[in-house]
Amino acid sequence: MTSINYYVIDSCSLIELNRKYPIDIFPPVWQKIESLIESGFLVSPKEVLKEIERGDDHLKEWSKKQTKLFKDLTPRQIQIVQELLAKYPKWLNEDSMVPIADPFVIALAIEMEADAQKTLIETIKKRIVVSEERISGKKTKVPYVCQEYGIECIFLIEMFRKEGWVFK
Repeated sequence: MTSINYYVIDSCSLIELNRKYPIDIFPPVWQKIESLIESGFLVSPKEVLKEIERGDDHLKEWSKKQTKLFKDLTPRQIQIVQELLAKYPKWLNEDSMVPIADPFVIALAIEMEADAQKTLIETIKKRIVVSEERISGKKTKVPYVCQEYGIECIFLIEMFRKEGWVFK
């Protein structure tokens, strides 16, 4: 049985990627990331793009070009986000009543899990959330909610390892 990893990346991981591996110094890293995007194995909700657009750096410019990375919301994702916000109200920004991108990341992963494709070869499609957040205290964090929903959550560097990427 073949196993294929599909990654749903959070804004904090893209920000970390830009901070630790700037595109002008580490082009091979970004080429690998873009290859995953092009093949459809790395996705993110458009709400992540909205968070990135608040910045003013290379990541913002790069992100605008990644039309295959950022996915539109579906009615099912909206329903999942509503359920997540009811369960984890701390994800709502009290000033604007607009949720941060985190519940949208998890909603996309949940929807992808439920939307398994039929293939000629028996395949395990594994959805993995990529986030730099850590479980801490009583704060609602992506890894904690992923754990509650049975979704694997890893750091960016772990995605590199899972993909077998080595940069010399």
